[in-house]
Amino acid sequence: MSHTSKPDLHAQVTDLIVNAIEQGGATVTMPWQRSGLPTMLPSNAHSKASYNGINIVALWSAAMLRGYPYAVWATYRQWAELGAQVRKGEKASSVIFYKEYSVDADANDTDDNGMRRVARASSVFNVAQVDGFAPAELPELPAITRIANAEALIAASRAEIRHGGDMAFYRTRTSDGSGDFIQMPDERRFQANEDAQRSEDYYSVLLHEMTHWTSPSDRCDRQLGKRFGDAAYAMEELIALS
Repeated sequence: MSHTSKPDLHAQVTDLIVNAIEQGGATVTMPWQRSGLPTMLPSNAHSKASYNGINIVALWSAAMLRGYPYAVWATYRQWAELGAQVRKGEKASSVIFYKEYSVDADANDTDDNGMRRVARASSVFNVAQVDGFAPAELPELPAITRIANAEALIAASRAEIRHGGDMAFYRTRTSDGSGDFIQMPDERRFQANEDAQRSEDYYSVLLHEMTHWTSPSDRCDRQLGKRFGDAAYAMEELIALS
């Protein structure tokens, strides 16, 4: 009689983080004016509690790999209780929690109270994977004043540009054809006091990421590097800053 072995939860999380590191060579977070909004620690939409421990890194990695702009998560049932619906075909991410149970204490161990903990997995979905739920609103600010020449260059490139969250990066094209887009922060996160400075901040970030966008072999064929700080990565950053 064959037995199916249980998945190693810690190995799954480790593999996810390693995968994020390996694919994160082209991810560049640029400086821009930020608001006084809460930090982007992953939180649960239902309980409002922040995730802790290894779950923070696991959910950060999942969001980075899949391009999610918000750090808000919940289980399928929790989203349903909030009146939201996980879209068909969306892939869940795993978090780990520990369940306590009691056993007979070891009579030879005075520190043994008989309580044990076992790791359990729970499947969660990002707010970007559901319909019917709006993340917390950012402060209302006027739209970025567009610069005609910059807009013409961006349009001519035909680059896919997404807005949302508080991160800026170019996501490389993967073997399955996904990726190959520029993620920009929500425009309202550019909060310089002067309108001209807001526009300058916005376009400096966008055009920096567009430089990374030119790196694939069917464009300018540059090597982005395998990890943060290696020679190819450093050279790519110098190119993008020039």
